Amino acid sequence: MTIPLGLMLTAMLLIGFVAQWLAWRVKLPAILFLLLAGIVLGPVSGQLHPDKLMGQLLFPVVSLAVALILFEGSLSLQFSELPGIGSAVRGLASYGAVMALLLLATAAHYLADLAWPIALLFGALTCVTGPTVIAPMLRTLRPNAKVGNVLRWEGIVVDPIGALFAVLIYEALVSRQEGHSIGVFLVTILCGLAVGLVGGLIHAILLRRHLIPEYLQNYGTMAAVLTAFSLSNTVAHESGLLAVTIMGVVLANARGVHVEDILDFKENLTTLLVSMLFILLAARLEWPLPGHVLWSGIAVLLVSQLAIRPFTVWLSTLGSSLTWRERALIGWVAPRGIVAASVSALFALRLGPLHMQGSESLVPLVFIMIIGTVVLQSATARPLARWLKVAEPDPRGMLVFGSDVVARAVAQALVESGVRVMVADDDWEGVRAARMEGFNTFYGNPASSYAERHMDLTGVGSLLAMSTQRDRNSLVCVHYRQEFGRDKVFRLQELAPEEVRSRDALHASLQAPALFADEMTHSRFRDLLAAGWRIKATGLTTTFDWPRFIEQYGSRTVLLFGIEEKGQLRVAVARRELEPKPGWTVIALVPAERPS
Repeated sequence: MTIPLGLMLTAMLLIGFVAQWLAWRVKLPAILFLLLAGIVLGPVSGQLHPDKLMGQLLFPVVSLAVALILFEGSLSLQFSELPGIGSAVRGLASYGAVMALLLLATAAHYLADLAWPIALLFGALTCVTGPTVIAPMLRTLRPNAKVGNVLRWEGIVVDPIGALFAVLIYEALVSRQEGHSIGVFLVTILCGLAVGLVGGLIHAILLRRHLIPEYLQNYGTMAAVLTAFSLSNTVAHESGLLAVTIMGVVLANARGVHVEDILDFKENLTTLLVSMLFILLAARLEWPLPGHVLWSGIAVLLVSQLAIRPFTVWLSTLGSSLTWRERALIGWVAPRGIVAASVSALFALRLGPLHMQGSESLVPLVFIMIIGTVVLQSATARPLARWLKVAEPDPRGMLVFGSDVVARAVAQALVESGVRVMVADDDWEGVRAARMEGFNTFYGNPASSYAERHMDLTGVGSLLAMSTQRDRNSLVCVHYRQEFGRDKVFRLQELAPEEVRSRDALHASLQAPALFADEMTHSRFRDLLAAGWRIKATGLTTTFDWPRFIEQYGSRTVLLFGIEEKGQLRVAVARRELEPKPGWTVIALVPAERPS
């Protein structure tokens, strides 16, 4: 039965959403479910034939989608962050990446019988670990802070660098195959660099001088990126991917240009593109795979997992402060992601007419690497981390959503009591004040996919939603209830109980319990601080217990937190009595003056 085009596209949208939702639900990278969905729809069931479905539009659609994906990835590469990420990440992102590229190319050449140019292209595509697959894995892996930071930053920094490697190798490959001289290759590279630099600088000037209204910035940026891609390809064949990568790097590092809103839009757009793109690309695979491709792909995967990755990590981390246990875990965790799948499929489409040895095996080998690393490492990384004794214990840190005076006062009290705190907000002034006070901060929406890739939640397992934005508090509570658990998410009320309708109160209680007390609202907390009330941490003993504390500071004292003898943090919430015991440390809001 022939399925109409409109119905098939709608079904792909729905299936892509289900795959993304399932990945969020089980805390696995979405790419795994998207690829499996494409394989089932395409070669297994025969319901989806991308070449027949899209016709001549398939190549342009895939090209433009990959251009936007690479641009969004390069927007995260900021030069200011490179000096502070440590020698380990610098090694992994420089000579470590080059070494991994060469070793993977060697393995693909001898084990999968790929010609050297295609093998080098395979090495460039698979030497990277993407943040979109690292972030969900770290949620379940929960390594210590050093390992988590190295893996997270490696994914962020190496992702666009690997794409750049692949583009350069592809340009050299196509130039030579088409009989052009080295001069044509250099012209191609220079054209991509020039168009990317000029396009990025012009767009940065327009954004910095507010010549584009805010509501058109996302639209204008997308149009500028696709224009640069198409223009560069027109001037010099196959230089567009390099142009959009350079353009993203220029915008990310331009002074006075805030790309957070653009990133937020691009993330949503990329989620849609990735969902559709990977289903289409996986549906084009031949299934079942030819025996030599399947077994050679598994062989390359095993060599990469057991030899190449451990060796490159060992080489890249020489002289770093990492222990051998931490280096061993980093050497095991290296899932491949979006860049590898999307760029390999695009290059395979373009290499097809050249009839190079092994070009038809490029996409299957890359997909075997992606699925194999994601499945194998998701199943084994957490037990390995525990065996190596580098797994984080139960996360006791706190994510504080909000950065005004109330949120910062509560965060300060927690930090002084030894609790790890991450302050997150999309209010720049508040985040800047929090940074000046020395907090770990994240500027942006903590419920966004950008936060999932860039916000360091190592050791953090609870949420305090204390923002002045009631709707945003609700959204963040719903998002992190699945992440941390229902009993680890709390909110500070914006309205007093008598001001809330019964239906709204029910919805709020389902999202998260109210912090501290029924009558405690954000405005009341702020007013008490302005009136001289202070947050005090005190250790309780058998002679100075909680009733004695109340007697000393007055019955109006508001209990905020209790820290047990073993360090477990307990949060005081409305309608659930918290009775501090001797040996605990209590954190309470006390009046400005003690009672007589």
